[in-house]
Amino acid sequence: MNKFYSQPLFLQWFLALLLLIIGFYPALLIIEKTYEQPFFALFFIIYVPIAQFSFTPFFRLIGVYTYYSPMLLGYMANDVQIDLHSGGSFDYLLVMSKYKSGVRTRKQLMIFHLEGLLALVQRIEQGTIPESVNIIGTSYFFNERTIKKMGFETEQPTLFYRLNLFVNFIDLFWMYSLSKGKISIPKVWKANKLCILGSKLLENKNLLLSLQKKMVS
Repeated sequence: MNKFYSQPLFLQWFLALLLLIIGFYPALLIIEKTYEQPFFALFFIIYVPIAQFSFTPFFRLIGVYTYYSPMLLGYMANDVQIDLHSGGSFDYLLVMSKYKSGVRTRKQLMIFHLEGLLALVQRIEQGTIPESVNIIGTSYFFNERTIKKMGFETEQPTLFYRLNLFVNFIDLFWMYSLSKGKISIPKVWKANKLCILGSKLLENKNLLLSLQKKMVS
């Protein structure tokens, strides 16, 4: 798990609130400058990675983010839908920095994603998450063949879903490059939306366990 969350709770809150305040300052500055010169609004593209990093601990503590593994989280997860996302820059720097970029990083990310999916399976088995829950994500997690094996269905993402990928392009770019071991541009324009029911994920538990065993061996 991210070592940040092994700290005493009061320290987590202190650091999370400190990062939150620091993260808000550039936004206020950009807004103020935009009133004078509208082109300053373009700086929000650069600001997004700052916000993602600085807001992550706070969002985790208040339950906006629910972590199923160190690098797989659900955004505003509930009994109806779980929107899966790979860990952001805060998680990447504190969890993945010890792994060599390239093949080792890609392998460990896969292990963490499988670990997260199996954690979801466990919660479904325990009844804390209903089998009827709709689990969604993006095709960045796995290749197309693995996606089909696990029972995920693909569909074209909505305009909002695709815009969200483009807004986060800077973070996606550097994290994707590290996973490839070289400068690489993520094909966000080709990303598909993945969907699977909790019951279907539960049916594929043995496959997930088999993939996990294969990856860690």
